[in-house]
Amino acid sequence: MKILMTSAAAMTLLAAPAFAAPEAYTLDSSHSQIVFDYNHLGFSTGMGMFSGFEGTIQFDQEDPANSSVEVAFPVRSMMTGWEARFEHFMSADFFGATEDEMVTFKSTAIEVTGDNTALITGDLTLNDVTKSVVLDAKLNQAADHPMEGKPWAGFDATTTLLRSDYNVGQFAPFVSDEVNVKISIEAMKAE
Repeated sequence: MKILMTSAAAMTLLAAPAFAAPEAYTLDSSHSQIVFDYNHLGFSTGMGMFSGFEGTIQFDQEDPANSSVEVAFPVRSMMTGWEARFEHFMSADFFGATEDEMVTFKSTAIEVTGDNTALITGDLTLNDVTKSVVLDAKLNQAADHPMEGKPWAGFDATTTLLRSDYNVGQFAPFVSDEVNVKISIEAMKAE
């Protein structure tokens, strides 16, 4: 998007360096994961994970409410620990996922709730359904990475989703409709 500034507007921007803009951070795919669990028939807790995904964070450490996050990953990157379960999840009983079907999350608002906590509201698109969800997020640390020598940030977040909201509610309520989601990510300042 091109922005045309008058000389007065340009002077205003130059005179206000105290207001830092969000800085771009790129997810560290090797240290970012989403773990989910659900009740299986009352006998066990089924688990799975997504890892190796990509995304960006516009991180404003001075005003976290001014930050944003966007993440995308293939449905078929799911790991269940058992190939037959993975294939069942990818079948028409659940996702019917193609090789290029993606899960996406794009934040729409951030409400700061404490010194290092926030509620991140965003649009989650899964199985061709988009719904607003809220992530209960925590900043673990923002500092220079001890091995990389550049700014790094780490976050954890949780939420609960209803499978039926995304048309993957097969076998509910025997297999719980509720899915607990735990997210842990690291991100490096973009160059």
